[in-house]
Amino acid sequence: MRSGTRLLTLLLLQCSLYTGTAQAFKFEEVVDKARALANAKYEPPPEVPGFLRDLDYQNYQAIRFNPEASLWREGRSRFQVMMVPPGNFYTHTVQLNEIDADGVEPIPFDKSAYSFPDSDLAKRIPANLGHAGFKLTYPLGDGTEQNQFLVFAGASYFRGVGAGNRFGLSARGIAVNTGLPSGEEFPSFVEFWLERPGGGSDRMRVYGLLNGPSVSGAYSFDIQPGPTTRIDVTAELFFRNAVEQPGLAPLTSMFYYGENTARPVGEWRPQVHDSDGVLIHDEGSGEWLWRPLINPSRLRLSYLQVNRLGGFGLIQRDTAFHQFEDAEARYDLRPSAWVSPRPGWSNGEVVLVEIPTNSETNDNIVAFWKPGEDASAGAHHQFAYTLSFGSSDVAGQDTGRVVKTFVGDGSRTGGGDAENAYRIIVDFAGGPLEELKPDAAVISNVSAGGGGEGFEIIEHYVEFIEADKSWRLSMLVRPGKGKDTVLRGQLLLDDKPLTEVWTYLLFEASRATQNRS
Repeated sequence: MRSGTRLLTLLLLQCSLYTGTAQAFKFEEVVDKARALANAKYEPPPEVPGFLRDLDYQNYQAIRFNPEASLWREGRSRFQVMMVPPGNFYTHTVQLNEIDADGVEPIPFDKSAYSFPDSDLAKRIPANLGHAGFKLTYPLGDGTEQNQFLVFAGASYFRGVGAGNRFGLSARGIAVNTGLPSGEEFPSFVEFWLERPGGGSDRMRVYGLLNGPSVSGAYSFDIQPGPTTRIDVTAELFFRNAVEQPGLAPLTSMFYYGENTARPVGEWRPQVHDSDGVLIHDEGSGEWLWRPLINPSRLRLSYLQVNRLGGFGLIQRDTAFHQFEDAEARYDLRPSAWVSPRPGWSNGEVVLVEIPTNSETNDNIVAFWKPGEDASAGAHHQFAYTLSFGSSDVAGQDTGRVVKTFVGDGSRTGGGDAENAYRIIVDFAGGPLEELKPDAAVISNVSAGGGGEGFEIIEHYVEFIEADKSWRLSMLVRPGKGKDTVLRGQLLLDDKPLTEVWTYLLFEASRATQNRS
């Protein structure tokens, strides 16, 4: 992650893919700005006026940017840019700049480009207010209609979709001490440079300058929208203060309840979540690991080790309307996101943070890469990765995969006759499973870690489910005392893996069998 020569080479190679204005502004200029910020005392960005910060969500959403005022609308570019107004939780502005053949020019705030919910609010908006961020649009369909596909707004957050998706989970520039008792910091992008693409180009570049109490950073985003929207991210970080838990390529999502948990009292929808699991590819072992998400009873951090990271992501595998029955939120259309490291990543681990929530309005899931190298004051990190937003197969996985996880009592009809045990059902489909005959000699491999006193795997077996052509792993497990148990399950044929590895915290099984208030 410290190979500056490698990163510079990557950027120079990418320049050949983009037409227009690559030489008008260089990534090194953003790096110099980030380095200078790190060497100075941190100054938080000035807040916008209080009446804007105090806007409730409904009134803020009523402020509309006029698409007719979009940047690049009059040119030949297939990309256009809509501005995001400050207000509500967007408490400060960011400097936006355009890079074109003539050089770099600020993008001015134009009050007339917005419509406001009432005249009293409109007259109070300063003429030089500024922007909170921006939205990129591009024709994702067969015609020329512009579709929003990428939004940069709020701290270091940015959200993306592929064709056919609706916005859901978010990415971030960096996570700082997420989930730790010391408290989390939220660095912000404070300036962007938008490079105008050449006419007809399907790619564009954005540079971003990040600053926070403990870290500053320079970012390059090479963007290609489509059925899967790909973003090649290159970044350099400068640590002003030591950071105990830096999180690279963080993804943030929401899991309220799902098929593997109890439905809260009063809820009629079958499930409510933006993502239903974290997927990790360990290139060192060749293993794919699937961890269904939970809404835990207490804050839970899981550190997931890999030999050599091939990628990780937050995935929405439930993509049928009947699995949610929500005609407004359309959780069935939420995107999945996949992080593929590019050369230069150090050793480390994937961290999954699951935060208790009693509402779908809270993003309570975070996944990121925690590098093994030092993040002390004065440290300088460089890294690059590809971030993809799209359908549930965005990772390109070729193994059988988990499609359902169910948890129930192990001492009732359909569960078994074992007191204080749980029946856990995992259905697999896809990949090599599709080629098997129903009577194939598929076996299950089930193990556990940290079982505690009294823990027992009573039974496990596999059966083919004709109704939906899936293969079902059924487990009857009795938890132990005093320790959380991590279960692992996988399907094999002739001792060779057919599927990813399913893993789950048995501690949460008891909560999955009860209604929650």
